[in-house]
Amino acid sequence: METLFRLRGVSKSYAGRRVLQIDSLDIQRGEVLALVGPSGAGKSTLLRLLNFLELPDQGELLYQDQPAAANFPLALRRQVTTVFQRPALLHESVEANVAYGLRLRGQRENSGQVLAALERMGLLHLRRAPARSLSGGEAQRVALARALVIEPRVLLLDEPTANLDPYNISLIEEVVREASHERGTSVVLVTHNIFQAKRLAQRVGLLLGGQMAELADCAEFFHAPRDLRTRAFVNGEMVY
Repeated sequence: METLFRLRGVSKSYAGRRVLQIDSLDIQRGEVLALVGPSGAGKSTLLRLLNFLELPDQGELLYQDQPAAANFPLALRRQVTTVFQRPALLHESVEANVAYGLRLRGQRENSGQVLAALERMGLLHLRRAPARSLSGGEAQRVALARALVIEPRVLLLDEPTANLDPYNISLIEEVVREASHERGTSVVLVTHNIFQAKRLAQRVGLLLGGQMAELADCAEFFHAPRDLRTRAFVNGEMVY
């Protein structure tokens, strides 16, 4: 498999406190990698590094064999996009929000492409609705449609279904699965829902105290973990 990201000895600190220390991590083309663990474990910090929003203090972070740096090529940056738990939408229509990524990249706006994304996310009937009128689940689906319409190579998801109803969770998971299987999109999913990780991921990593306590294939992670902390986490015995 093609390796998109390589992390070696990567660390990140804030105000002198180390919040992330990743000794070694590779992320493959087309895989779904789920990151689980308690709040404050470093999961969101890792996503920020993978999206080039911040740089590591130490170590090496490579994307397509290019080291992350302040002057990292824009063309490569744009291959990676993030959907946050609380999406920031423009004060415009749903359709304008989904088309925004295409406009930002100077691509010719393809209304058919935008409408297809809206239809896939069950939003076509809301295409002209103002974003401020949407429910939480609808807003999250708009954010995901906006991310996918630009056809990223890497999709980073930070708790994309937190506090959503079963319909929205099911639809979002189905679309994420399609992106990985049909488009070859690499997905890194931060989630507190271990059942979601089990449903979607090929590999699962447990972050504790900023370090990767365990990284394994999904079946091994849940059924034959090597680390006792992983076993306690999966069994609901770990108290934060």
